[in-house]
Amino acid sequence: MKEQIKTWLEEGMIDVFLGYKTVEGHPIPYCFTKDNVDELEELVESQFRYSLEKVASHIHGAHPEIKIGLLARDCNQRALNVLYVWNQLDPESIKTIKLTCCPSNLKEHADCSYLEQNAVGRQKFEIGIDNNAALATIETMAQADLFQKWMYEFSKCIKCYGCRNICPVCFCKECSLEHQELIGTGALPPEIPIFHLVRAVHMAGRCIDCGLCEDACPAGIPLRLLYRKVNEITQDLFGYTTGTDQNQSPFNILGDQVTLEPKPIHLDNEA
Repeated sequence: MKEQIKTWLEEGMIDVFLGYKTVEGHPIPYCFTKDNVDELEELVESQFRYSLEKVASHIHGAHPEIKIGLLARDCNQRALNVLYVWNQLDPESIKTIKLTCCPSNLKEHADCSYLEQNAVGRQKFEIGIDNNAALATIETMAQADLFQKWMYEFSKCIKCYGCRNICPVCFCKECSLEHQELIGTGALPPEIPIFHLVRAVHMAGRCIDCGLCEDACPAGIPLRLLYRKVNEITQDLFGYTTGTDQNQSPFNILGDQVTLEPKPIHLDNEA
């Protein structure tokens, strides 16, 4: 792998390579170039995860002429596909070294940090939501009870924006979560549930279920369950599966083969 990257840099196939390097004992995102190609010996295949594709999109936005290489696990590749679809990256400017470690529709692996079973306190089970629960299990709860549990989870938010900042497919130049007329910018904690539901709506058809938002959340809010639900609705209504193909268009999600009628969504007024 290191020889492949070195060849790409020396032959000008890429200008920079995004990977990980251990600095003072900690693996951090690192930019390797032709000028520091000798440092490739320090490249690590760490289980540390970061949205390298988000770094790539920032570089591309400022310098679209730069050709970028990066380490890409399954979740990184799904994010890249979304960024290609939304014209945030040019696939012709990206080369990837693929690492197989994350679960996907094609592979079954279980060595990513976000798949580890975290200890869940009693309070989580009684008044909150277990982050490790399956979506199908959560949906068996009574709506009124589930509503209260979600409100409890949202109430823990400290509005750090960690979920947004780490997300590889959050690229809006103006974020509605900082819109003065929608979200009070000086209010702590944020108004619930509007803060998290606004973000959830934006994740519909975009979330690639990498789990980085939940890793970053200091309050342990089960964000992946929330975004899985909005993606499931998008899948059911439109037959659109996020991140599977860099050529699918989010603006023509029915395509030529899928002709689904929107399903009615029934809400319990008491909830």
